[in-house]
Amino acid sequence: MIYFVGAGCGAADLITVRGMKLLQLADVIIYAGSLVNPELLEYAKKSCEIHNSATMTLDEVMEVMLKADKENKTLVRLHTGEPSIYGAVQEQMHILDENGIAYESCPGVSACFGAAAALNLEYTLPEVSQSLIITRMAGRTGVPKKESIESFAAHGASMAIYLSSGMLKELQERLLAGGYREDTPAAIVYKASWPEEEKYICTVGTLAKTGEENEIKNLAVVLVGDVIAKSGYALSKLYDPEFETAFRKPK
Repeated sequence: MIYFVGAGCGAADLITVRGMKLLQLADVIIYAGSLVNPELLEYAKKSCEIHNSATMTLDEVMEVMLKADKENKTLVRLHTGEPSIYGAVQEQMHILDENGIAYESCPGVSACFGAAAALNLEYTLPEVSQSLIITRMAGRTGVPKKESIESFAAHGASMAIYLSSGMLKELQERLLAGGYREDTPAAIVYKASWPEEEKYICTVGTLAKTGEENEIKNLAVVLVGDVIAKSGYALSKLYDPEFETAFRKPK
């Protein structure tokens, strides 16, 4: 069996218990060495065959997978964060489907949630924002025109922007063009949950300046939205004494 496992956003103990157990069982591990915390490999047994996909092509990755399946070995494909978000997993799964090879996915903690934890932040504050937009700017990999930063900014919702910390000046301009105010709260979280984590609260209008002053060029998530101010929100109805639930009558 082949397992696609989310490594989490950094700290080795942020992998799920299921993910940890799969690493312990694995005969072969292919891990995203450019981003995955190498401490996670300590969960592997001594006899485990380990490959760093940072130096491999898709064909080379799949060659290892197909070989492991042919030899009836358990293989873990260890992706950074949550594999379903910018994980490039579908192209691998498609080839496995073509070869009739079974696989399963194990979720992980994505960087935007590690960043929220670093800031003790709730993305969905009542009467402030009830939506979280996860997106990225176009770089060497394009983004559909209908998913432009400007179009998402027009909603005024909470936003987590990946793979864009090296383009903060352009990102700032496009967020403002889309409708965010200059004083809209923003944050930059570098390597969330890693020992070298850095976090900076700023505004959309000072986003580029903050990144430049702190030499943030990559490996950071940019957060935008009024929820970052942690003010102006309504209390949750779930715990309102006058609100009836299946477990509690109004008091």
